[in-house]
This record gives sequence, C-alpha cells and structure tokens, in this order.
Amino acid sequence: MKKTAVLALGGNAIIKAGQKGTITEQFANTRDSLDGIVELISRGYQLSITHGNGPQVGNLLRQQEAGEKEGLAALPLGVLNAATEGTMGYMIEQSLQNKLLEHGITKQVITIVSQVVVDKNDPSMKNPTKFVGSTYYTAEQAEDLKISLGWTLKEDSGKGYRRVVPSPMPKEIIPAETINELVHRGEVVIAVGGGGIPVYREDSGKLEGVDAVIDKDFASALLALNIKADLFVILTGVDKVAINYGKENQLNVDVMTIAEAQKHYDDKQFPAGSMGPKILAAIDFLRRGGSEVLITSIDRIVDAFEGKTGTRIVHK
Repeated sequence: MKKTAVLALGGNAIIKAGQKGTITEQFANTRDSLDGIVELISRGYQLSITHGNGPQVGNLLRQQEAGEKEGLAALPLGVLNAATEGTMGYMIEQSLQNKLLEHGITKQVITIVSQVVVDKNDPSMKNPTKFVGSTYYTAEQAEDLKISLGWTLKEDSGKGYRRVVPSPMPKEIIPAETINELVHRGEVVIAVGGGGIPVYREDSGKLEGVDAVIDKDFASALLALNIKADLFVILTGVDKVAINYGKENQLNVDVMTIAEAQKHYDDKQFPAGSMGPKILAAIDFLRRGGSEVLITSIDRIVDAFEGKTGTRIVHK
C-alpha cells in the first residue's frame, strides 16, 4: 500500500525575510525547497502540496493601494487569494516538474485553484482579527479607510493601525473529489493555496466570494482528511516544536499526544502568530479521524520521515 501525505509549505519559504519578493527570488526559493519533496516522491509517496501566501498577498494588497492612487480599480481580497493560488501554484508546479525531470521521474504535477466553503455566520465574520497587508496607518487614516472603503482596522503592537479581515474555519473544499482521485492515481496535486479562495453558499446553493483569509494549516488539515492521507506534514522554520521556545530551558519535543499538545497550547506555549495555528490544525486533524501529524523544517523533511528529527503528534 502506498502512503499518502499532505505537505503544507509556508509562504515564507518562497519569500524569505529581508527579500523584496522579486519573481527571480521566489523562483529560486521555490526550487531550493523541493529536493526533499522529490525524494519522498521517489520513495513512492502520493502527495498533495499546499502553501501559504501571507507575504505574496500582502504585496498584492500594497499594489492595489498604489494603483488606486493612479485611478485603477482595486481587486478584492478574495480575488487576490485566487491570484496567488495561480502564480504560486505555477512556480511550484514548474519547479517541481523540472526537478522530477532531472531525477528521471515521470509524473504529472497539477495545480487546482481551489474554492473553500466557509460558514457566512462564522463568528469571525463579525469580529475580524486577521491582519492583512504590511501597511500601517495612523488613527486618522484608519477612520478615513473605515468610512471610504468599509475596512476594519485595529492597532497592531503599538506600530499603528492595520487592516483586519475575518478568518473563518474551512468547511468544504471544491473540488475535493477531483483532488482525491488525482492524488490516488499517482499525480502530485497543488491545492488550497493560501487556505483557498473563501466562498459561502447562498440559500439557493450558489457560491459567493467573501473577503477573508482562511488559515492555510486548517485548510490543509481538511484536505488531508478529504483525501484520507496517512500523514499530515506541516513544514515550518524549525526542525522541531519546542516548549519554552527561545528560553534557557527550551525543550525540543520528539512526540506529543493530542492531550499534551492541547495542554501546551492552553498554557500559551504556542503563540497565535507562529506555532499556535499549526498545533490547533494538527489537533483538529487528529480529532476528526487523522492518523498522524509531522511538524518539521523543509530542509530536514527526509530526515523527519526517517524519524531522525521533527515532532510527531499522535493520538496516544
């Protein structure tokens, strides 16, 4: 029996800290991130790859703001999410195709621009908290934007005001059945990039877009459940999850149970802006029938699959 896995790449793997995010930089980073994935494919793993889009969609938002000053109509956030699924999917798809060619592996790599259904009555719709974009505004500017564009803005770390949007929980991936069929046929599928395009169902059943950001790790966990993945892999900037991270008594963790992960989360070991959503997504995946979660860095992915590094989250 072949093993099936969902690998969730962070958007920061493709635009690294300190970079401008030029397309040359993004392609180079994408190519550098795929060696471990090619190794897993060569070992027979059936894969679906997801990715974050935080830096990329933030750059697009700034481009929209600049364009508006020149009289150009700005695109809404939901459409920008779709745009990053296309552009980033293209970069990952082409780079992986070329890597597979170098290794003599014949396999299709397919990007699916994915809509993800959310509940239009999700609590976050009335209380948006997800910061988007990298522009800070004064209190006066924030009030003007609230009136002119209907934005919600909140103060961020004393630096000024930033736009916040809802971050609803994903309920359904479109088209999950097609992704499942392709993965189990042996193709590599890139899907739910940036958490997918947020949409909701009207009473008639028709889909309608919404300006929101779906957490990439929660959408990836749902995808892993949809394709009955044996393993959900979250690739991040560290080799292992740590307790007391950055302190003298830091403890790297090899294995955590669901109960231990939940306790550490409740004890505020995992901040909301970094490891927190990953731990919650892992817990959600396991509680809804998933088998195992692996958290590690993209550079050590092969070692992690061999049990030499990484943190595994399991039922017991």
